[in-house]
Parts: sequence; structure tokens; C-alpha cells
Amino acid sequence: MAEKPVHIAVIMDGNGRWAESRGLPKYKGHEAGMDAMIEIVRHASDLGIKHLTVYAFSTENWKRGEEEVKGIFQLLLIYVNRELEELHRNNVRVDVFGDWAPFSGAVRAALNKTIEKTKGNTGLCFHICLNYGSRAEILRAAEALAARGQGFTEEAFDNCLYSAGVPDPDLLIRPGGEKRISNFLLWQTAYSELVFSDVLWPDFSPKELDAAIEEYLLRKRRFGGRS
Repeated sequence: MAEKPVHIAVIMDGNGRWAESRGLPKYKGHEAGMDAMIEIVRHASDLGIKHLTVYAFSTENWKRGEEEVKGIFQLLLIYVNRELEELHRNNVRVDVFGDWAPFSGAVRAALNKTIEKTKGNTGLCFHICLNYGSRAEILRAAEALAARGQGFTEEAFDNCLYSAGVPDPDLLIRPGGEKRISNFLLWQTAYSELVFSDVLWPDFSPKELDAAIEEYLLRKRRFGGRS
């Protein structure tokens, strides 16, 4: 039987379908998804989880409508400004995986403020993947490693990823009914346990997280070894 996961990764899927099923505009689904994320961060912190990584905005999400993308980043700014003090009080450290180049000055400033404010915290490490794609991350890491003139070892490669210094996820959860990884942490999840849920992300409650952890605890992790 596995021990409690040190690192949980989550693909937050289903905001749009949640809104559509209720006859609501998509931004209402993203609002509800943000509320769900806040609850999951709190619960993971209370459970003593060391690392929580969420897929908030992928490199492919720029293909969505301009208004939807704009709304997502407006919600991000609201989240950072509203929740920063609570995150800090709860000893949560925040960082961001992804390419910041396309972000507005306001978004970059808010993210830098959050990272700087929480960098000394020693509780839950909350990693937010923004403008993140795993293939792009792998290419970036390979280019960085080649530029350094170092040997291509797994350890050296790990140190060139956005997640350098962060243990690989023990558990990857995908709500929303889909059963794929969608270009998320492809290198890091090589031996992660996968749990899929039909619950759309805005309805993914702490109870759902507990159920995913319970399922994980029943698994026997072998990392390629014999059973």
C-alpha cells in the first residue's frame, strides 16, 4: 500500500461544460472553477500535502476566444489580489511553471508579488502552470542543457525543467470525464498514479480529493519493478 502522496498534480477540466450545462456563460464556469481551486488548495494544505500543481492555462488555451482568454486572466488577477494574504497566513508558497513572455505587465507584476511574498513559507508548495505545455518545457530544457555543455543525464535534465527541485507527482488527478494527460508534466509523471473522475472541476470538492487520495493509497507502486 502506498504512503500519503507528497505531490499531487491536477488537470482542472470541465469549467466550460459546467457552465454550458447550466445555461451560463463560460466565465461563470471559470469563476466556479477558481472557487473550487481555492477550496482544494486549503484542503491540501490542511492534509499536510507538500506539493500541489494545477494546470491553469496551457499553451494551447490561447486558441480559445479572445474574451474567454481575457476573462481567465482577469480571474487570475482577482485570485492573486484576493487570496494572497490568506495563502501567506497559511504558510503556502506559490510559484509558477510556464512561459511568462505573452503575459501583460499587470499579470507579471501580480505573479512576481505573490512569489516574492510567499517565497519564505514552508507549508504547501502551490505550483500554478500558466502558459505551460510539457512538450515546450522539454524542448526548453534540452536547449538549456545543450547550451551548458553538460552531459545529458536525467538529473541534469530535471534541473533544467520549470519544476527543478520539485519531486515528481505521486498522484495525477483529472476531473471532467476525459482520460488523457493533455501535454501536462509528461516527463514528471512517468511513474505517477493516475486517477480520473467524471466530476466536472467546479464540482470537485475536498471530498472528491479525499476519494482520489484513498484510491491512490490502495495502489501498489512498483516503479517498473516486479509485483
